[in-house]
Amino acid sequence: MAAKGVRYRLGVDVGGTHTDLVLLDPDSGELLVEKVSSTPKNPALGVLNGVARFIARGIAPDAIDFFAHGTTITTNALLEMRGARVGLLVTQGFRAIQEVQAQARDGNLFDYYYAKPEPIAPQSLTREIPERSDYRGDVLLPLDREAVRRAVLELREAGVESLAVCYLFSFMNPAHEEETRRIAKEVAPELSVSISSEVLPRLREWPRMSTTLLNAYLEPVLVRYIDHLSRGLDEIGVTTQRRFLMQSNGGVMPFTATVAGGRTVHTLFSGPAGGAQASALLSGDYARRGLVTLDMGGTSADIAFIEGGVPLETTESVIARRQIDVPALDMTTISAGGGSIASIDRGGFLVVGPQSAGADPGPACYGRGGTRPTVTDADVACGYLNPDYFLGGAQKLDVEASRRALDEHVAKPLGLDVIAAAAGIRRIVDMRMADEVRVFAAKRGVDLTAFTLLPFGGAGAVHAAAVAEELNMRRILVPPRPGAFSALGLLCTDVVHDYIRSELRPLDEVSPGHAEAIFAGLEDRAREELKAEGLDPADASFLRELDLRYTGQGYELRTSLDGLATGALTPAAMAAARARFDERHAKAHGHAAADRPVEVVSYRVRVRVASPKYTARPETAPQAPRPASSARKGERQVFFDPAAPVSATVYERDGLDVGVRVQGPCIVEQFDATTIVPPNWSALVDEYRNLVLERAGG
Repeated sequence: MAAKGVRYRLGVDVGGTHTDLVLLDPDSGELLVEKVSSTPKNPALGVLNGVARFIARGIAPDAIDFFAHGTTITTNALLEMRGARVGLLVTQGFRAIQEVQAQARDGNLFDYYYAKPEPIAPQSLTREIPERSDYRGDVLLPLDREAVRRAVLELREAGVESLAVCYLFSFMNPAHEEETRRIAKEVAPELSVSISSEVLPRLREWPRMSTTLLNAYLEPVLVRYIDHLSRGLDEIGVTTQRRFLMQSNGGVMPFTATVAGGRTVHTLFSGPAGGAQASALLSGDYARRGLVTLDMGGTSADIAFIEGGVPLETTESVIARRQIDVPALDMTTISAGGGSIASIDRGGFLVVGPQSAGADPGPACYGRGGTRPTVTDADVACGYLNPDYFLGGAQKLDVEASRRALDEHVAKPLGLDVIAAAAGIRRIVDMRMADEVRVFAAKRGVDLTAFTLLPFGGAGAVHAAAVAEELNMRRILVPPRPGAFSALGLLCTDVVHDYIRSELRPLDEVSPGHAEAIFAGLEDRAREELKAEGLDPADASFLRELDLRYTGQGYELRTSLDGLATGALTPAAMAAARARFDERHAKAHGHAAADRPVEVVSYRVRVRVASPKYTARPETAPQAPRPASSARKGERQVFFDPAAPVSATVYERDGLDVGVRVQGPCIVEQFDATTIVPPNWSALVDEYRNLVLERAGG
């Protein structure tokens, strides 16, 4: 039951198979965890079902004072192409930008059947508007307002729900785009309108247009979802208006920020960002020395790197072959989840994914009508999962259903027995994750042998040791609640907004006063938006950055100005920024050119409003810790090798005291996850109740 006067903080992460909820009592540090089935047709229902479980446990709904949500609603809408019908307004003479794009080709260069993704706004829904500004923002041709009215009315008649507006050089002068939005709202107020000067006021036409199109495509989807979820929370008595949505950059934004302002595209990596944020904040020295995170859920596996205690970031991403240039944690996602379906392809080879059984019907062992074998079915057949203790016993797994599915769809077609088929599925998915980590590390110059693998998600700790062995990594850190770790990450972050404005100019021609004026303009906009979101700008901190490059380069590096000036920018601060850029370039590319001129491409501001965060509290090892045998639940036959099962000791994780070490082969079970400790590995419970797995000889 809830203590009187307690104000709780709630983090909710919606995955493809399960929705995870973590409730924090900030005073005591106590965590309550719930895990419910996701509801893909309406993800809000799964969230509300999970909140209802806390209420049934005695938590007063009006005692929930903070609600943070990580969601894949926009990601899934894009992957499944379920967004709004979008119309595009462009500068007259430039309607082909969406067709030409960046003149680059993704994927296999030798694919004779290559085709670009279907355009979000086809040519039939694209209209050219007479208007033109030059590269300095000076108006060459005034906006034809009547042409805008005609275009908007035509597009509305064609069934368009959302407009994207992308005029040439609008990042230098947004007046025409802003006037276009005003006219559109006047003649068709029901339409959503995304303008590029607000979504991404940055040079390079195609990335700016692509990002704006994505925002227009997904904004109605997100707004409807947030509206439904907000009304549902109100109805069950969760009255707090401190409701936040996770962003791709590892920060949160208020629900109200999703309604307008071009921020929908900032949620495309909302789901996996929470786990990376928790990894950085809660892993202590491991995060400072280097972590590879492996978030393996029901439908996919997300991989990120933590260096120096912070997640790596990027400002240019591709999702579903679509360009999106907004700040995001540097992560990669592959179709390697517990629900990934195994099948035999036309060539007679075993493949795993990308199709997933998801939450409905789920793996065959769930007993909900699924008949296709999945990675989870392979784990069950090999003895890795306890069929009577899945979700702490709340859900029973049907071992025979797993074996039948494996036998029919994999074993018989390949002439194998069921265990060999299951082991093959596990081998494929483990190798795929290891290969993705290896490539990701090579691109970023990371020495994996010096890093620790941090698995979470429902399936991460089941597969982590196999992945680590493939990568020659000798240490694994399994957090106390791995199945709900991403949800916990939502309680480990601040409100964060990013702003950018491009202005291409040689650095030595940029006076401190000019740069100060641009930064001040971005910061003023940030303060206005914080006020509109009900936040106090006085609580905000600002981080300034410059995108710099050597003259003639086609790419730039973000260069922080943090610590270079205590007040307004000075000539010394600008010179120090140049020196910092040279250092960054040398680190990133192995060389610098201190004698070459440098140019400014863009100005960036990150505003942060701090929120109370969950912090792990260390425990002192008891003077007389209970032996590991006191947490022993029994033994189970496990097929680490399909030809020779071994007997593995099974432990209840909550029964293992701080300082206790267990030797593999063993299995450590808990409500939300299972940790596999193979032969030649051991696991130690550290003072934060992490399980630290180490390989013999490491």
